[in-house]
Amino acid sequence: MGRGKVQLRRIENKINRQVTFSKRRGGLVKKAHEISVLCDAEVALIVFSHKGKIFEYSSDSCMEQILERYERYSYAERRLLASNSESSVQENWSLEYAKLKAKIDLLQRNHKHYMGENLDSLNLKDLQNLEQQLDTSLKLIRSRKNQLMHESISMLQKKEKAIQEENNMLTKKIKDKDNTVGKQAEWHQQHQVPTSTSFLLQQHPCLNIGGNYQEEAAEERRNELDLNL
Repeated sequence: MGRGKVQLRRIENKINRQVTFSKRRGGLVKKAHEISVLCDAEVALIVFSHKGKIFEYSSDSCMEQILERYERYSYAERRLLASNSESSVQENWSLEYAKLKAKIDLLQRNHKHYMGENLDSLNLKDLQNLEQQLDTSLKLIRSRKNQLMHESISMLQKKEKAIQEENNMLTKKIKDKDNTVGKQAEWHQQHQVPTSTSFLLQQHPCLNIGGNYQEEAAEERRNELDLNL
């Protein structure tokens, strides 16, 4: 006797519903893996639980590549179908919005993964790929940082050299100025002009003659007084 058709409906018991979800999810992932291996197909599986927790599986190709491929195919197919419709413009905007929204969701999810958030949905292979991407990004960041540090050090060395050359130039100018001032002072000492005081102290011949004349005149006057007396 064959088994009767089971009517599908929501499981009311919370525990039974959770157990069934876990079992069916495992079976679904197993089937997806089998079809990807047996048929050499690219498979991407995304499941959201009742609480909003995400579970995903992808074949050898990464999930992002499969989703981007799906978006391109879906967008091209819908655009082709919408081209024969009167509301093609509105549908194109709707498709563009859906495409951009899917990309934004993908970027936000990747950003959370890069920040170490929502990692429960990733399997070992996904975590290894994420770790490799972070290592590559870290190497690039360190390389750029080292390059900027070397450029900054080189610039500071050039500034130091310029300041040193300017300092040497100023020192040379100061020495030249001091030598010039010293030579001028030595020249003035060697060619010093007599002062007015020393000039007055010197005996001038004209002054001596005048002095003898006055003495003779005074003596003659004394002689005339003597004769008068």
